[in-house]
Amino acid sequence: MTMVFVAPSLVFAIAIASAFVAFPTDAGGGTWQLVQKNIGIVAMHMQLMHNDRVVIFDRTDFGHSNLTLPNGRCRRNPYEKSVKVDCTAHSVEYDVASNTIRALFVQTDVWCSSGSVAPDGRLIQTGGYNDGERTLRIFNPCSTCDWQEFGPGLAARRWYASNHILPDGRQIIIGGKGQFNYEFNPKAKTGADKTTFRLPFLWQTNDPAGVMNNLYPFVFLNVDGNLFIFSNNRSILFDYHNNTVVKTYPEIPGGDPRCYPSTGSAVLLPLNLQASSIQAEVLVCGGAPRGSFQQTIKGNFLGALNTCGRIKITDLNPQWVMERMPGGRVMSDMITLPDGNILIINGAADGTAGWEAGRNPALNPFIYKCNSPAGSRFEVENPSSIPRMYHSTAILLRDGRVLVGGSNPHVFYNFSNVLFPTELSLEIFSPSYLDAEFSSLRPNIIAPSSQTQLRYDQQFQLQFQVTAKLEQHLLWVTLLAPPFNTHSFSMNQRLLVLPADKLTNLEKSTYQVEVTTPKSAILAPPGFYMLFVLHQEIPSGGIWVQIL
Repeated sequence: MTMVFVAPSLVFAIAIASAFVAFPTDAGGGTWQLVQKNIGIVAMHMQLMHNDRVVIFDRTDFGHSNLTLPNGRCRRNPYEKSVKVDCTAHSVEYDVASNTIRALFVQTDVWCSSGSVAPDGRLIQTGGYNDGERTLRIFNPCSTCDWQEFGPGLAARRWYASNHILPDGRQIIIGGKGQFNYEFNPKAKTGADKTTFRLPFLWQTNDPAGVMNNLYPFVFLNVDGNLFIFSNNRSILFDYHNNTVVKTYPEIPGGDPRCYPSTGSAVLLPLNLQASSIQAEVLVCGGAPRGSFQQTIKGNFLGALNTCGRIKITDLNPQWVMERMPGGRVMSDMITLPDGNILIINGAADGTAGWEAGRNPALNPFIYKCNSPAGSRFEVENPSSIPRMYHSTAILLRDGRVLVGGSNPHVFYNFSNVLFPTELSLEIFSPSYLDAEFSSLRPNIIAPSSQTQLRYDQQFQLQFQVTAKLEQHLLWVTLLAPPFNTHSFSMNQRLLVLPADKLTNLEKSTYQVEVTTPKSAILAPPGFYMLFVLHQEIPSGGIWVQIL
């Protein structure tokens, strides 16, 4: 039998621009599991690699960590502001399958840095603080690999910058404290991109003075090849080839800042490649009201923003559509799940990002259901018992669970006599689609094998098993790029719904569907992705595919 699939849960409704939608009180589910009580460091930055290991690091100037480097190795750095001879680790590799960690060695300060994964699967990590602000670091995923560092590998100091992988496989590095420009990596051996390029938009959004609110800007590759850049409370569509602003979007209603240190979060909503005209939408949620950072210095902790703004960036006349969350959140992470819904997790209900600047931990995650009608998109999930405040992180794993770690609102490691002790643990949040009651609905991919290489606009046969009766109209395939997560922003996060056709029943409970990969690198930059099959909104475990 042959069938063309439409992904009903990823068809988005359009609401009236700037109208506020009341939130529901639906109770959700999800379960929590403590998987590591102490990994020795704070999980300030995280990246899932295609070998199912997670690279984690904090900063080198917290002082001694709780994890000794192996073989008597020590970090000797005369430029270090904290400990000039340090025999403890500030980076680890977490093996998901074995639930073990391996200490890694990082020489320069990676505090508040950025990164993305190259097409060949290496983590290309950029910038930081002090001696690390112009350093380029590379981590190759293998069982014995460690950090390689190259400095100065950047043309400008990059502290609180954002990175994005581009269709040609390079990454663009945008902004940072005091930097109103961007650059590329790798650099051309000759030509103009050996230096930086001015981006006045970052200067224009550098307000108020002394606070900025333009750090870690939200950056997404649009389906036309230009970059959507959101900074503070404003956004543009940017042609990085010609250094020109293609479009200026309306200011987000309310005018409150959403970028660091106000620290909301943002995602590119799923791209439906089955549609005749591919549309792109961005969702920005939470943050802190204007003036919050200054108020925390006075001991006043304002309530975080409880609003989300959603905008179709491909529209000719795009407008923000505003919605209300079940509660205010600042310093939250927004994680795209395999079913296309958005998990909003971590953070606080009062205050802002910064040392000791947050209060009232937001322990209950929210799920934003993209397909639901406006006014009924939010679901409140079961709470964690561990506050995840400033410097917390979260990433999706290949099995559909979410790894959660970090939290340290202190200048150094501090475990006692403080409101929120330094947190060295790792937790797993399992969304309700992993509940045992859905096991018969859950597909299991049997072919192709993980790590398969695919080309653009290629048709391939995907085989899977489902023990329950197959509902053909509730079946679809998604492709998800694993992001680099830090400071409430998941860089390079991207989910695509792939065209799927020609469903065949091979034998009892075993099926084959013909899937087509994205047509171009503008839709899906080259690299490793997790591929999922979903049946009745229940995702399979993913497999790794590399698109080149």
